[in-house]
Amino acid sequence: MALRVNWPYPGIVAHRGGGALAPENTLGAIRLGASMGFKGVEFDVMLAGDGTPVVIHDETVDRTTNGRGAVPEMSYAELSQLSIEGNERIPTFEDAGRLCRELGVWANVEIKPAKGHERATGEAVARMAREQWLGAPLAPVLSSFSVEALAGARSVAPGVPRGYLVDRIPADWRETMRRLGCIALHCNYKSLTEKLADEIHGDGYAIVLWTVNEPEIARQMLAFGADCLVTDALDRIGADFR
Repeated sequence: MALRVNWPYPGIVAHRGGGALAPENTLGAIRLGASMGFKGVEFDVMLAGDGTPVVIHDETVDRTTNGRGAVPEMSYAELSQLSIEGNERIPTFEDAGRLCRELGVWANVEIKPAKGHERATGEAVARMAREQWLGAPLAPVLSSFSVEALAGARSVAPGVPRGYLVDRIPADWRETMRRLGCIALHCNYKSLTEKLADEIHGDGYAIVLWTVNEPEIARQMLAFGADCLVTDALDRIGADFR
């Protein structure tokens, strides 16, 4: 029988707001995820050149907008003029957080620093998360591949929960999570085995898996004991999937 830990957050989360059904990392995507019954969304936050935390995945705007350029070299005023598949814009983290609170949606926030901005991004995102969700019933969980970003987040807002984000689960995962004060290991579902799941839970950590898009795989991962699945397939793996 799979071990379990306390995980007070949603068990199924919409990747980048609306999965594959909406322009990623936009307010429209978050609205779509919420409209389909999802109680949790995941999105990415990076710093613009003027220090504004903005919701975007790539270090450049080339793939997702009608513009070109590097995010850390553009002010938010410049970024806000770009369009994403028509009417959407790059939102600020503040706007995305406000919308999540209005909709009653929990946020899994990936700190996505541009190269060379790891600690500053972690600090800025954590500081804003602490201020925005003050008194809220469920604080966001801040995750990152960057150990430096997570260390920065912990230094300014130790009370905001953190998750260590990895592709393959490294041998030193316990040491890293303990040092960063994380509550969950966020990993590629392909890295998880039932044995590893029991070890992670046995140490008291929750398990968040990305990106699970096939119902058969989702059921297997839940059977292993995964606490949360992040999905692009909102139409196949719904908010109440079991």
